[in-house]
Amino acid sequence: MFGIFDKGQKIKGTVVLMPKNVLDFNAITSIGKGGVLDAAGNLIGGVTSIVGGVVDTATAFLGRNVSMQLISATKTDASGKGLVGKETFLSKHLPQLPTLGARQDAFSIFFEYDANFGIPGAFYIRNYTQAEFFLVRVTLEDIPNRGSVQFDCNSWVYNFKSYKNNRIFFTNDAYLPSQTPAPLNHFREEELQNLRGDGTGERKEWDRIYDYDVYNDLGNPDGGDALVRPILGGSSTHPYPRRVRTGRKPTRKDLKSEKPGAIYVPRDENFGHLKSSDFLMYGIKSLSQDVLPLLQSVIFDLNFTPNEFDSFDEVRGLFEGGIKLPTDILSQISPLPALKEILRTDGEQALKFPPPQVIRVSKSAWNTDEEFGREMLAGVNPNVIRLLQEFPPKSTLDATVYGDQNSTITKEHLETNLGDITVEEALDGKRLFLLDYHDAFMPYLERINLNAKAYATRTILFLQDDGTLKPLAIELSLPHSNGVQYGAESKVFLPAHEGVESTIWMLAKAHVIVNDSCYHQLMSHWLNTHAVMEPFIIATNRHLSVLHPINKLLFPHYRDTININGLARQALINAGGIIEQTFCPGPNSIEISSAVYKNWVFTDQALPADLIKRGLAVEDPSSPHGLRLVIEDYPYAVDGLEIWDAIKAWVQDYVSLYYPTDEAVQKDTEIQKWWKEAVEKGHGDLKDKPWWPKMQTVQDLVQSCSIIIWTASALHAAVNFGQYPYGGYILNRPTISRRFIPEPGTPEYDEMVKSPQKAYLRTITPKYQTLVDLSVIEILSRHASDEVYLGENNNKFWTSDTRAVQAFQKFGSKLTEIEGKITKRNNESSLRNRTGPVQLPYTLLLRSSEEGLTFRGIPNSISI
Repeated sequence: MFGIFDKGQKIKGTVVLMPKNVLDFNAITSIGKGGVLDAAGNLIGGVTSIVGGVVDTATAFLGRNVSMQLISATKTDASGKGLVGKETFLSKHLPQLPTLGARQDAFSIFFEYDANFGIPGAFYIRNYTQAEFFLVRVTLEDIPNRGSVQFDCNSWVYNFKSYKNNRIFFTNDAYLPSQTPAPLNHFREEELQNLRGDGTGERKEWDRIYDYDVYNDLGNPDGGDALVRPILGGSSTHPYPRRVRTGRKPTRKDLKSEKPGAIYVPRDENFGHLKSSDFLMYGIKSLSQDVLPLLQSVIFDLNFTPNEFDSFDEVRGLFEGGIKLPTDILSQISPLPALKEILRTDGEQALKFPPPQVIRVSKSAWNTDEEFGREMLAGVNPNVIRLLQEFPPKSTLDATVYGDQNSTITKEHLETNLGDITVEEALDGKRLFLLDYHDAFMPYLERINLNAKAYATRTILFLQDDGTLKPLAIELSLPHSNGVQYGAESKVFLPAHEGVESTIWMLAKAHVIVNDSCYHQLMSHWLNTHAVMEPFIIATNRHLSVLHPINKLLFPHYRDTININGLARQALINAGGIIEQTFCPGPNSIEISSAVYKNWVFTDQALPADLIKRGLAVEDPSSPHGLRLVIEDYPYAVDGLEIWDAIKAWVQDYVSLYYPTDEAVQKDTEIQKWWKEAVEKGHGDLKDKPWWPKMQTVQDLVQSCSIIIWTASALHAAVNFGQYPYGGYILNRPTISRRFIPEPGTPEYDEMVKSPQKAYLRTITPKYQTLVDLSVIEILSRHASDEVYLGENNNKFWTSDTRAVQAFQKFGSKLTEIEGKITKRNNESSLRNRTGPVQLPYTLLLRSSEEGLTFRGIPNSISI
């Protein structure tokens, strides 16, 4: 492109970037010190390798080989597109520029300019080096009639030959499609087309293409029948949200399944190379690939330590003394940098875990009935319990397939512990509650119990006058011995606190918690946050330009999610992965989540709708939030409603800046395409459901964006960051059940009478699986050092709209106010569910946090 400027005038710019060589010089050592690339990308001169990590040499090299061209937002060429200026290379390296973050480099650049060019609205950039760099931001100064112009970039830029079209970046201005300056319209659509791709080929490392695919990469048919898994998505049998398309080659044995291998993630979705989440998530990969085989050899091959805990004290020993390992095993683990902190090897011991918060005050309070009930309201899985509205509970399973699956709990069972109150009176007073996993697990129990000994469970609880929940009965059900088509065979267990009956009651509670732990990890956590969010992220990148105000609203809540989901498919939820190893459903794990997804409803993900659906709140205009809670001391709901209202108010304030009428939403072409594709492709297996918002009104847009933000932030925080604090003590939250309740006259029954602790430990998760589980959930419960929390934005230049900035500041102030209210509630002794017998205040919905394992903090996004 020939220059169009009068060389007498210049615009000064500052370009901030992070060279790949900040942490990795390997990619440019082949170029050589003093070498440069010509316009074709060929090396000219320079043969000496870069040694010693000389940043000055590397940055100077970048400066000579990165060019930019400004694009006008106000002046067009003959074709009607914005004028494109002369190619200009980065100039002076500015190593001492203040305000730069660690490892960031700044360069000056000077563009020739005249008044006929108008105001820049975008720029092209070309990288002529062979190494990619991370472009942070660009600032142009002293633009006539505008002043400074900011470009918030945050993107990897590869060699220009990697792209079909030049890389383009836009200013931080926000425009609806109809309000975009005409000279930028072509470029806005062209960039979206680049992000959509053509749906063909295998994705490469440098690609930035967002497309949809089914979950056809969890299994490995070529590895044998044991690694075959059903394809999730694309069928009524196994519906599922979509994931990012990779385009890998099919397996030999199943052409519809992809070969396992490197997981493609659009390049800008990868963790930043300075992010401590790299350490956290690659810690999981190291666990999967390096440490677990070593632990298996220690426990199973070398018989160095038995795979059974013999006492509760031995379990607590994981936090007090750790497990000492042979020197040769330690020598293999110690060099793995990603695991040094997690495994805490000190030359004499390994696998010493921090004490979980649930036993820091009391070593035994976890085993009380009050704590059992409290964790349904303030634990890591607080959004499943529901009001019991009919008695006995009925199954929704198809009776022609599963026979009679209705509950066998009777009034007599309940009234044993109801005192003077009848079941009818308790139902009328909304004082009976149900934790029901029967229908979720029963269809899979025959398969699950090929390798485990699990029940489908129902638990009924009573709301006492002091606001706590008292368990009344637990029903444990198995498929009929003649086949599940003949219904269920169920037993009902009642509370007991003395003798062998108390041990049986403790085991019954353990079976309930195994159901709860598995449902939590597979459905409440993975499905209802990670998996359902990915289609919205894909659709946003495909159809909402970075100039679109709704893109700017949602973008912070997508950070790292596609990447974490890809890593999960590699090491956590894949065939033979960590979830299948450590949770009761084993090879059936993710398939069960597909069955639950059939009943997922987008609009019910709004907290008020969820509480109403579960019977735990009723509409009441005179009450705060327009709802009256059935259980007043319900920490997750009380704190969550305040967070929900703050999110919705922020979204309402922001959206109203750009959409004065419903017609503005209807005529927004990008919004309509975004929503249509998110529903019809991203969640295509549920596309015909009537509950989807039609995206015809401002309130449709506000509600939908609020649900997306709530799911990515507060909901995920509530079900994620308590995993280790509650589940790190495996006695409190076992993940596997290996024995049914012993029958009188059996050796297991005699052992239970003689040693209740051994009976419990032989029933729940064994030692190896415990070590794996604790290692993983400790990582997942940590916050990264550069985490960005709700109400914060790590980029002060996220928008040039001062009205939006002011509304966002108001949102942040509201969240700070809510933190104070939560802290005050946690100090009110009358609210017994806030801390419970374990004396663990409910802090999961405090929005701010420090780095590490804190049991608090609401990140903007699902970033771990």
